[in-house]
Amino acid sequence: MHFEEGQTVGIDLGTTFSTIAYMNEEGQAVPLPNDEGDEETPSLLLLAESGHVIVGPSPMRAALEDPENIVDRVKRHMGDRQFKRTFDGHEITPEFVSALILKKVRQDAEKHIGKIANAVITVPYYFNDARRKATQDAGRIAGLNVIDIINEPTAATLTYAWTRGELGAIDRKFERPHLALVYDLGGGTFDATLVRYTPTRFQVLATDGDVYLGGIDWNERLVDHVAAAFQERHGTDPRQSPATLQVLRNDCDAAKIALSQQEQATIACRHEGKSIRVTVTRQQFEEMTADLLQRTIDTIDLVLEQGKATYEQLDAIVLVGGSTLMPKVAAQIEAVTGIEPYRGLSPHTAVAQGAAIHAAILEVKHRGQQSRLAEVVRKHLSAVRQEEVNSHGLGMVARHPKTGKPINHVMIPRNTRLPVEVRQTFYTNQPNQQRVTVKVTEGDAPDPAAVTLIGNCRVTGLPPNLPKRSPVEVIYSFNADGRVRVRAIDKTGGNEAATVIERQAGLDESQVDLFRRLAAEYKVE
Repeated sequence: MHFEEGQTVGIDLGTTFSTIAYMNEEGQAVPLPNDEGDEETPSLLLLAESGHVIVGPSPMRAALEDPENIVDRVKRHMGDRQFKRTFDGHEITPEFVSALILKKVRQDAEKHIGKIANAVITVPYYFNDARRKATQDAGRIAGLNVIDIINEPTAATLTYAWTRGELGAIDRKFERPHLALVYDLGGGTFDATLVRYTPTRFQVLATDGDVYLGGIDWNERLVDHVAAAFQERHGTDPRQSPATLQVLRNDCDAAKIALSQQEQATIACRHEGKSIRVTVTRQQFEEMTADLLQRTIDTIDLVLEQGKATYEQLDAIVLVGGSTLMPKVAAQIEAVTGIEPYRGLSPHTAVAQGAAIHAAILEVKHRGQQSRLAEVVRKHLSAVRQEEVNSHGLGMVARHPKTGKPINHVMIPRNTRLPVEVRQTFYTNQPNQQRVTVKVTEGDAPDPAAVTLIGNCRVTGLPPNLPKRSPVEVIYSFNADGRVRVRAIDKTGGNEAATVIERQAGLDESQVDLFRRLAAEYKVE
């Protein structure tokens, strides 16, 4: 790990908003405002004239723009090779769009703390290799030295423990390790993570979530409700017009926020010269979105089951993510668990603050600089250990011993504590086999078509006249930094092959360099 000259920060690259934070000399994780004075920057891009983009335009301006010039919710497309947009004659990708968002939050933050060079960027826990690689590439394209990718709930737990004086408090003894459930409902993604911790040790026990569940899905229920009312009165669907849909989505988002403070809100919709005003009560809104909230409760139950814990054993349920400000979220969690959720953190900035804490730990550990902050980190954080689990199973394509059909054989199930190494012996399928190919998969489904192929490991030059069912040992190792190493050993002749899976999906180095040069030329405001 190397550090470049400049400030080191933590960044929460979100679906709807992005936030940046740093550790000041007193050891406080401080969110940094943008040029508009806000701690959150909308993760929304307006493709203006050539070489010029606007990040986080006002809702009014975005609503008036041609929808073809607006890019939003790009986090949901990270790692998706099918996402394509064209601008300035270039085919842009989710990595490039995200890089422009990062460039905006970086250049605004630099006005407060000076040059920013190094960053820890957060991702949902269940992001797979392709999405993590895409996030890392976005940071590189933005000109950042990405020193680590950290999981969002881990970052939030760091903030929780640090602000409560529990992290690194070597003089503070716990009677037992504490259990915290982090409930992270953002604008576009959700995850729940069970963490066991002491002042010097963080251990993730289980995690699960959904990359397609967040506040914008609550918004869409309002959109559908208003559109249905419009259709009933006027006979046409306003969602068929991209421009009308853009305005309607913005108005429904505003109504959702209003319903967190008041009992009803009115949404206006105008389309093809006709209009309608629909009043929605908070109770109606909660009823039309009850199944979305229940999905998060079901995930909590699953995570506790996987982590072998009960509600009664929890010390806290920590809410992060702006969508947890909807009153029904905390009320439903308390009704189901009997625990009043902890609201002592900013749901908007807690993840970025935790990333900044993690970044400070890494910087002091690897750079060894002398400063007041370094003294704080060495005193309170240098002994902190973080233990993670894998959010997706890792396996290989094998043949079922009875049917002979291909199956996904899981070598390392999800929620396995990292680092881990697993060994298993397989057997050749035919006589005189000349090579063995291990197809490395990501996912827990038994059907190979339902998982992701992330790499291959081939053993060639097997001994001649090798009989059928000759043994081949396959070894999987998974490090805490997310790198997978696979080895295959022919037990008869001793031949061995190995490969490190380095998140092969996504952009190659030449594409990253091309987009980096392009992003540097763009004016971002």
